[in-house]
Amino acid sequence: MSAAEVNVNQIDWSTWKPTEYANLCFVIRDGQILLIRKKRGLGAGKINGPGGRLEKGETALESAIRETQEELGVTPTDLEHIGELFFQFLDGYKLHVAVFAAGGCDGELRETDEATPIWTKIDQIPYHDMWEDDAYWLPLLLKRKKFCGYFVFDGEKLLSYTLNS
Repeated sequence: MSAAEVNVNQIDWSTWKPTEYANLCFVIRDGQILLIRKKRGLGAGKINGPGGRLEKGETALESAIRETQEELGVTPTDLEHIGELFFQFLDGYKLHVAVFAAGGCDGELRETDEATPIWTKIDQIPYHDMWEDDAYWLPLLLKRKKFCGYFVFDGEKLLSYTLNS
């Protein structure tokens, strides 16, 4: 993808095919949201929600549950599919992410080699330590408002986006 194609509106999203499918799962309860600081992989060092790539034969929901269990040792409960995110990176990588909100979780929260858990008050979400796009769609997730977002990134820099809710 060339620099001339950095505008999200120049991409034909109807024929766009992702390189990989992934998910994010945000546990929200008692005025707080469960976030993680990623230790490795795409976005290492950033704060995000638990999640990851789908394994062969897995649905987005199954993957969201598995990834949260693997990264934090807890099982999310009362999951609701809230949004879809489509990411085009200038290096050619394309990612489709299903976003879930969970009303709670069962089990013992723990740090793993993948992530450090962080319970954060809803009004204190550290957007400055997150991917740039999170500030646009995460408020919709918190309101349980369905959304679909399209984003173009150059590395970790957001170049262009459109968000429908």
